[in-house]
Amino acid sequence: MEQPSGGLSLFCGTFYTIMAYDRKQLSQPDPEFVALFAKAPLPPPPGRDIQAYRKSFNEHMAIRTREIYGARLPAESEYRVEDHRVPVEGAEMPVRCLIPKGASKGKSFPMLYWIHGGGGRLGTIHDDDLFLRTLCVEFQICIVNIEYRLAPEYKFPVMVDDAYIGLKWAVENAPLLSASLTKGFIVGGVSAGAYLVAVITHRARDDLFFTSRPITGQILGIPPVVHPDAYPEKYKSKLLSVEEMKNSPILGKEEIYRCYNDMGSDPLNPECSPLLYPSHAGLPPAYFQVCGLDPLRDDGLLYEELLREAGVPTKLDVYPGVPHGFHLFFPIAQATKYDGDIRKGLAWLLLGIKGDQADA
Repeated sequence: MEQPSGGLSLFCGTFYTIMAYDRKQLSQPDPEFVALFAKAPLPPPPGRDIQAYRKSFNEHMAIRTREIYGARLPAESEYRVEDHRVPVEGAEMPVRCLIPKGASKGKSFPMLYWIHGGGGRLGTIHDDDLFLRTLCVEFQICIVNIEYRLAPEYKFPVMVDDAYIGLKWAVENAPLLSASLTKGFIVGGVSAGAYLVAVITHRARDDLFFTSRPITGQILGIPPVVHPDAYPEKYKSKLLSVEEMKNSPILGKEEIYRCYNDMGSDPLNPECSPLLYPSHAGLPPAYFQVCGLDPLRDDGLLYEELLREAGVPTKLDVYPGVPHGFHLFFPIAQATKYDGDIRKGLAWLLLGIKGDQADA
């Protein structure tokens, strides 16, 4: 098994056969993380006042993302920003589009449809805005960044439906956004955003609307894909991290249940637990990022395995000894690697499109 500095990286599916992970190794705290844990700023703890919690969380995220990406932002002349409001059931959803400069010269670009995280209870389009601006220019890619409605005010399946409506809006408006879906149509997200990616890629696979404009890749960062109360008996021996890491920093078992309870869905519904879909065949190639101290670690590892067994090409990066979302709070070597890896993952997905076009 190849083991780059600070993490584990594997090509799977048609590339290499994955080897079993050493759980003890993944669960061993990263020494650099341990050294910073006591003094690093962490997100505010959950409170009963969800609005106050969101305000505090959003302020914290604004500071951290500016610290991480502020010095790396491309010049504003290299891209343009378009803010839209997309009709959803009973409301309008904010959508921010980032379009490379070349659009003014008639160029067209691949598209990345992005869904923020936050447990389905937190988050806005601003969380990943600076990060996405760097991707827009670096990859010359059109980005559609959505702000779906949150629990507990909006129960399941509102956030799923919002994400899916936004996806169709992005397809229908691709020409106006200077996007060419044949050059690449990637959907991506982190945490709750990755959960939504897992659901809408299944919906889109079975929807005739996407037959002539299929999703070509998916990014699944630290994904929750099965409710702890819905673990299939045959996989329970592979889904141990939610208990082993129940007191992990940033995200623990109690908070996972709080997020699911606020969403208000049936744990056995595949649109709540996408790992439970009867088939994963025909899904687009998938890039995964998984953290060793994350209660959701085994969600990601098992979902990658099931997609690979269904014939879906996958690429997986694992970060031993660090918790869920660590890259936003701990400026350590693995955080730098995490950021670099997601860029490599996006490049891998886009390269697959170029390869298909060359073979055609």
